[in-house]
Amino acid sequence: MGERARAFWVDGRGSGEVRDIAVAAPGEGEVLVRTLYSGVSRGTEALVLRGGVPPGQYGTMRAPFQEGDFPGPVKYGYLNVGVVEAGPADLVGGAVFSLYPHQTRFVVPAAAVRRVPDDVPPGRAILAGTVETAVNALWDAPPLVGDRVTVVGAGMVGCCLARLAAGVPGAGCSWWTSIPRAPGPLTGWGSGSRRPRRRPPSGTWSSTPARASGGWRGAWSWSPRRARWSS
Repeated sequence: MGERARAFWVDGRGSGEVRDIAVAAPGEGEVLVRTLYSGVSRGTEALVLRGGVPPGQYGTMRAPFQEGDFPGPVKYGYLNVGVVEAGPADLVGGAVFSLYPHQTRFVVPAAAVRRVPDDVPPGRAILAGTVETAVNALWDAPPLVGDRVTVVGAGMVGCCLARLAAGVPGAGCSWWTSIPRAPGPLTGWGSGSRRPRRRPPSGTWSSTPARASGGWRGAWSWSPRRARWSS
């Protein structure tokens, strides 16, 4: 017997709607998940909402369980934590993370979900996608021993970047943020870390700068393995 669910679709012109849909019963090797938390990736999903995905990026930007095609209408999203209501016995009743769009219930292959550890609150597990973004950023520009890492921005991505960078042996990590009071998680990460400051002084240099803020005015001037901030 199938279930009913509600799903959020965007039209690519700045509007969205909640649709009532049918959800089929899970088959062999599948799970039925009831959503507990559905996270919004603000920058990416705002782009999708207004139909701003460049045609040349349609394939790259497509979410794993997206329905519809760009510019819209599409069911888009990729941050979901829910509880398994039906499926393999070792997953039923447990909280899982998946890359599913905004929908109250859904069926996916069991291999597409990851069990959330019992000591991790489901509401925190929704941030797994943000940590993944930070990990990808450090893969693209891996800090080396002795590097000076500067993270500009103290939002979700900036905090995750700083936390990971501070764990690199021998690398110093500084945070620059426009937030009047720096978030508590930013203090005391690693012996080489520095307390956050409102903005980098002109002339500040960094071997590995990472910008995770949309609100800063200024620029990094680049040379191999080195950058300098100018306000």
